[in-house]
Amino acid sequence: MLEIITNVHLEMLLRLLISAILGLLIGLERELKRKSLGLKTILVISIVSCLLTIVSIQSAYLLPGSALAEIRMDPLRLAAQIVTGVGFLGAGVILRREDDTISGLTTAAIVWGAAGIGVAIGAGFYIEAIVGVGLLLISVEIIPYIIFRLGFEQLKLKEFQIAVTLNSRENIEEVVEQIEREVVRLGKVNIQDKQVNNYVVEVEVKVYQDLKPTELYQKLAKIKNIDLIELNS
Repeated sequence: MLEIITNVHLEMLLRLLISAILGLLIGLERELKRKSLGLKTILVISIVSCLLTIVSIQSAYLLPGSALAEIRMDPLRLAAQIVTGVGFLGAGVILRREDDTISGLTTAAIVWGAAGIGVAIGAGFYIEAIVGVGLLLISVEIIPYIIFRLGFEQLKLKEFQIAVTLNSRENIEEVVEQIEREVVRLGKVNIQDKQVNNYVVEVEVKVYQDLKPTELYQKLAKIKNIDLIELNS
């Protein structure tokens, strides 16, 4: 009995441990970025995916009366449903903001990836899973940084939507020109007459990534003839 525990169960425990360690690495990356789906969730996904894969494979071979050459049950049938189940969890972290931008796609993909790592470990593909985690972290952390450092200006910019309220039509052109001098790139401009002596100018601008919203606001606040400022990132 002790020999059975040593040879079989110890192997399964090792798989769970490796899955937890790899899940920890993935979870730390999300946790350090203060994402809503962080360390604990990724660990649960990775460990349970591994456990379900182990149960799926082992139950196929341990069913009473089954022999290795006569198995009729798919050893990975249960594990295959993990991908579908985790998809619902990943969908929960994808958000659509008021400005129609989408966020959370990377986190959702990493959730799916953590489940895949757990399945791979549960099926006994240790080296492949370790390499997979390494490539995953490189893809999420190192490659974007390298591309950013290469100097592609488009990747160094972020977009803001600005709405400023003026009390005179004559000042609209001057204000837009001053805004353009404070940003890297000026996009679409929309002008609305709200009521008499009340005009709203909406502009899309692009600034460098390291410019904080508060810093951009302070720059806009120094422009003359602006009564109100609304800034959205």
